[in-house]
Amino acid sequence: MLIFAHRGASADAPENTLLAIEQALIQQADGIEIDVYQLGDELVVIHDRWVSRTTNGNRLLSDYTLEELQTLDAGQGQFVPTLWQVLERVQGQCLINIEMKGVDDVSLVNVCINKALNQLNFEPEQFIVSSFNHHLLLAFKSIAPNTKIGGLTGSNPLDYARFAQKLQAYSVNAEINFVDQAFVIDAHNRGLKMFVYTVDEPADLLRLQSWGVDGVFSNGPAKAKVALTNKV
Repeated sequence: MLIFAHRGASADAPENTLLAIEQALIQQADGIEIDVYQLGDELVVIHDRWVSRTTNGNRLLSDYTLEELQTLDAGQGQFVPTLWQVLERVQGQCLINIEMKGVDDVSLVNVCINKALNQLNFEPEQFIVSSFNHHLLLAFKSIAPNTKIGGLTGSNPLDYARFAQKLQAYSVNAEINFVDQAFVIDAHNRGLKMFVYTVDEPADLLRLQSWGVDGVFSNGPAKAKVALTNKV
């Protein structure tokens, strides 16, 4: 089972910051999940439309220029990084799940990935682009058919993983409270991977592993690996 650091490794550092990325690498996460918004012609790594939860700012993200945004305090001396700054820090050391949250121009994501493939020691299979906005995923898939996509859902649909199959996705990325064994089996029968978020409790990890879940997003990658190894 793959262990992705959720928003970096936010239990040990401010989420979606370069410090969180470094902690995820130290903890030997198999992958890192980050959240991306578009700000002008740049992609920035932050979870919310309003910056107040994760920084000392108090406005909409779109109210800032990139220069203004990066002067805000994101905690522990950190700032809001760009997607490129995160990829520079990772340098192909693990998988990257880019969740598109507020992105208008999906080609910006594709350009950044291609630049990383050319300059930063990444391989194509190390990228997964996910979103709850399936319209964005469809648009992205149309311009980057060879990049893996993950269909995010906070539900257990009546037809299970059919939505992800229709998107020609690589994975279903599903919320833990709505995942059951039937959902996992359906995803696998459709040729899809099943990834689950956010999983921090050992008992949950072991149950999902017994169902054949392919990966989880966790706030503590090192602890998750220990739990799976020791079967605690």
